Amino acid sequence: MRLFNFFFLFQQPSISTSAERYLLIYMIGVLLIVTTLVVVFFIVFQKRKNKLLLDKIKQQQAFDEEIAQTQTEIQEETLKHIGRELHDNVGQLLAFASMQLNMLKAQVNEDIKDKVADASSVIKESLQEVRELSKSLNSDVILNAGFEDSIINELKRIKRMKLMEVDFESYGGKIVFHNEKDAIILFRILQEFMSNSVKYSKAKQIKIVLDYTEEMLIIQASDDGVGFDMKAVKKGSGLINMTNRANLIESTFSLTSQPNQGVAIKIEYPISKRTITG
Repeated sequence: MRLFNFFFLFQQPSISTSAERYLLIYMIGVLLIVTTLVVVFFIVFQKRKNKLLLDKIKQQQAFDEEIAQTQTEIQEETLKHIGRELHDNVGQLLAFASMQLNMLKAQVNEDIKDKVADASSVIKESLQEVRELSKSLNSDVILNAGFEDSIINELKRIKRMKLMEVDFESYGGKIVFHNEKDAIILFRILQEFMSNSVKYSKAKQIKIVLDYTEEMLIIQASDDGVGFDMKAVKKGSGLINMTNRANLIESTFSLTSQPNQGVAIKIEYPISKRTITG
């Protein structure tokens, strides 16, 4: 009996050590499980947080695009309305004035017939310009004429008014726009550039180049006017409009200028994404 008790006392530290070992292993296991759960929870939380942030960004982008699209549609409707007003009302008034002058020319003395004839000629030219301008403002007319021909017509109008010389070049095959609005938007960007060149650049020439590739339509427009310092001039509404319009059709837009070196813009339109080649 004493021998047994002695043996038991001798073995007890070993049992205690084994129990501590198992307890330690158990605690380590629990700690690993808790750590793993915390890490998994953190990862899931971060993924959910990132997803919510991305969803919010996408919603904001979609909202901004919808606003920009709505603004563009409103602008198009406004331009179309102005174009119709010019053609129907102003055009009719000028046509009536021209007819009246022609009737008056037959009734006046010879010494003022030339002056009446000159006035009639000016009115006829004005009538022609009003009609051409009304066409360039009406998106339906632009679609009927086609993208390139609309650009050429606008350049011809500028040249006919003796505002500056014009140059147009086109390389590669033409495209059929899958979305007709894309053609309108591209034309409006170029139209705004041409309008700004006429009003502000004091340029002698404006040039537009279209370069069609399989993947991209690259549009470059430039003038040889006074230019400006891009660092010193804030972004105006014209530049913002052109940039926003390009973004609507997944295109990149850039503008470069230096004092006395004119202004140049470049548009890269992704044909493969948005059009069917023709």
